[in-house]
Amino acid sequence: MNPANRHILPWLLESQLAPHVDALMLHLLDCRYASNTVDNYLAGLTHFARWISQCNIDVKSIDEALIKKFLDDHLPRCNCEKPVFHDRKDLSAALGHLLVLLRANAVVADPSIGLTPVGEELRRFDDHMNHVRGLAPKTRKHYRAIIRRLLVGQFADQPVVVSAFKPDDIRKFVVCQGKYCKVPASISAPVSALRGYFRYRATLGDCVHHLIGVTSFPANWQQATLPKTLNNDEVERLLAALDYDGKAARRTAAIVHCALDLGLRSSEVAHLGLDDIDWGASTITLRRTKGRREDVMPLPAATGQAIANYLKYERPSTSNRAVFVRNVAPRDQPVGPDLIRKSIRQAYARAGLPYTRSHLLRHTMANRLLASGSSLKEVADVLRHRSLNTTLVYAKLDSKNLAEVAMPWPGSVS
Repeated sequence: MNPANRHILPWLLESQLAPHVDALMLHLLDCRYASNTVDNYLAGLTHFARWISQCNIDVKSIDEALIKKFLDDHLPRCNCEKPVFHDRKDLSAALGHLLVLLRANAVVADPSIGLTPVGEELRRFDDHMNHVRGLAPKTRKHYRAIIRRLLVGQFADQPVVVSAFKPDDIRKFVVCQGKYCKVPASISAPVSALRGYFRYRATLGDCVHHLIGVTSFPANWQQATLPKTLNNDEVERLLAALDYDGKAARRTAAIVHCALDLGLRSSEVAHLGLDDIDWGASTITLRRTKGRREDVMPLPAATGQAIANYLKYERPSTSNRAVFVRNVAPRDQPVGPDLIRKSIRQAYARAGLPYTRSHLLRHTMANRLLASGSSLKEVADVLRHRSLNTTLVYAKLDSKNLAEVAMPWPGSVS
């Protein structure tokens, strides 16, 4: 243990959190956190234990709200007896681990127990979105946040009575959601959430057709813009920039190839598993896609080689079956979509390209297919679009075929 924190542990072992210290340390060691990080987390827990003791707070009362109060209210004005640990980032992480452990051991009640009426309504709506509509977790989370604002604003902590809503209430709510939208077209998300919620209530027998009727989507001109893509020179610069010596160089190269050669979304790259790759058949199976279905795709040689180099020379030793795993604690865990996007942004920067969006590589792959003579149907199949209409926007990038069908401009020399 860090000598500066050595004298803290005895106090922690005499606090209310003492019965849980051993289990927490074992959890942190299993996640392969560095010893210095473990020391900091224990020091942070000691500070928290002192605070709840001074405030006469029972361990069973620990939840997200109490942790937030400690971090937001107590920490900035802390006058606890020295020494105490003040690093907010490590404190937040340590308390997050503590809360998970307490709930796993039934010391703290599950958050779904004792929900407010709005919370219980959101839980049921989430079950409907998940099991009936099959929406992705990220979409469900976004819709829950929108419906929470609607219900809390209307009912606060009172029971939810959908018949109390009037069409004007919904119109005003939609208008207010504009402040959360970066571009006007983004208002479609709140509208989709509202329509989904009211349709859910309709399945329960509520008369909500007059509410669905006022949730109209705003004008959104389909295919009004060209999808941005990398040109051939930029693609070459990006690929050349992948050849460097760095801590995660091979992982970045494999990620970029997955996005550029296969057109995979960030979440699809993050969810790739070792068992999804058939090296003999040179295929890769996508199991957790946006369309919630399995797709088998050919594995290009360059992509396969990039993945193999990462697996052989750089991937940490782990029992996890994900292709891309974390290099830092908590180890033995797959990376998330955010790290995939970050890796691609770093590759752009290394190549000197002024881009940030990972989806740009998916557009580029589609454009390269069209340029090589592939049909829109073939592009749609590779991109795994359910509707060909989704792929039609790429038709505007097919300059060669567009030139063949273009009519002469009036007054021009044909």
